[in-house]
Amino acid sequence: MTTVSDQRPVTLTPSGPPSTVLPPADPVAEQRLAEALSAPETDRKIAVSAVVADYPRYLVGWATLGDLGDHPIERYAAYRVGYHRGLDALRANGWRGSGYVLWSEPTNLGFLRSLAGLGAMAEAIGEVDEAERCQQFLHQLDPGHRPS
Repeated sequence: MTTVSDQRPVTLTPSGPPSTVLPPADPVAEQRLAEALSAPETDRKIAVSAVVADYPRYLVGWATLGDLGDHPIERYAAYRVGYHRGLDALRANGWRGSGYVLWSEPTNLGFLRSLAGLGAMAEAIGEVDEAERCQQFLHQLDPGHRPS
């Protein structure tokens, strides 16, 4: 049973909506991803896939798998899983469908990268409405962030 004390707090910002920060990832998952990314390029996607299979809630793993995809549909699928897993993680950490999820918080990057990648791949496959929704959502989550 989860109690209120088991949940991460939602921080109220002085001049706006609450900001949600995801907890740090499992350090073993992070280490395994670093090792997978140091594999030879021909083996990298398979190595990252193995990390994601062992740590399916590891959002940076899903975003990285999306980055490594060979085809827009493959990339779209990985980013979509990362995005949905990220929504689950946000809700479990106090997010209630509104408020900030900032790029400046390193633990939020797996979710935000997945959402940004999903938008880019939606555009690549002609899903213009979805691409626009993703861009709007990213702006709502962090209005001050400018994509690089």
